[in-house]
Amino acid sequence: MTIFIEAAGLSKAFGAIKAVDGISLSVPKGEVLGFLGPNGAGKSTTMKLITGFLEPDAGSAHIAGIDVRQHPKLAKSRFGYVPEGAPAYGDMTPRDFLQFIAAVRGFRGEAAAARLSAAVAKTELGDVLDQRIETLSKGFKRRVGLAQAILHDPDVLIMDEPTDGLDPNQKHQVRKLIREMASEKAIIVSTHILEEVEAVCTRAVVIARGRIVADGTADALMRKDPGHGAVAIRVAPGRAQGAAAALAGHPGVLRVDTVTEEGAGVRLRVVPRDGRAIAADVASLLRDKAIVVDELFIERGKLDDVFREITAGKSASTARGAHA
Repeated sequence: MTIFIEAAGLSKAFGAIKAVDGISLSVPKGEVLGFLGPNGAGKSTTMKLITGFLEPDAGSAHIAGIDVRQHPKLAKSRFGYVPEGAPAYGDMTPRDFLQFIAAVRGFRGEAAAARLSAAVAKTELGDVLDQRIETLSKGFKRRVGLAQAILHDPDVLIMDEPTDGLDPNQKHQVRKLIREMASEKAIIVSTHILEEVEAVCTRAVVIARGRIVADGTADALMRKDPGHGAVAIRVAPGRAQGAAAALAGHPGVLRVDTVTEEGAGVRLRVVPRDGRAIAADVASLLRDKAIVVDELFIERGKLDDVFREITAGKSASTARGAHA
């Protein structure tokens, strides 16, 4: 496994505020890491430490095996960085800006033209290439930022809030591009948008107060929700009490909640004990009791509920790398 991004014990304080407090993580080739946390958690500061735009008080960062502090220029040649807001020179056109970036990256002549053409094609900037950047929509400005980050086809791509403020179509385009590039790169997507994790990320790290409080796949994080794997059923009003009583007696069931009482039926939620898979047992029990069910489905955990719990709950102040 080739590790393209590695951070070890990164810390950074601004006066009395500890923005980043001992962050360690590694990202191999082919992984899209979602870096999650509430506003003020330390996400952007961590990105700046990894990319060398801020110097850490302690710890180290390596890009493709290169120490960012000891060899900053070489390290920066191996990654593309999209800062929050993707700033660019507003009085330039995308063509001018990308030509400038190509020159900064050391490309000249046909090589520069080829790199620019490839970046424009991937980000679909062709229609606005000669329009001043300051007149572009937020979505196109973000695409310009993406184009400059991938122009040199880096091993590592680090993106800070890449879809924040974009409309659904623009988000879809950015996420599609990330998925297309993922197999050959290591990518970090720093975000507070939870849907981003399920949409593009193969793994998620959650931070709060400058520390890692969870690390795992989106599915593993959702399993932290006590309601993950709950079985929802809808039965006729006259059968609800009997169904609830029968299900509550099952050893794999923690409790049975009445979610809604509608005219046509009652919706019950059967919560499993200790994360057990109980759907088959629930269906079998209801069949044995001759209880007719109008609807049955398995619920997934809610990532936003888990996020609130691990970033605002007790774990946020005590955990230092709890793994899913």
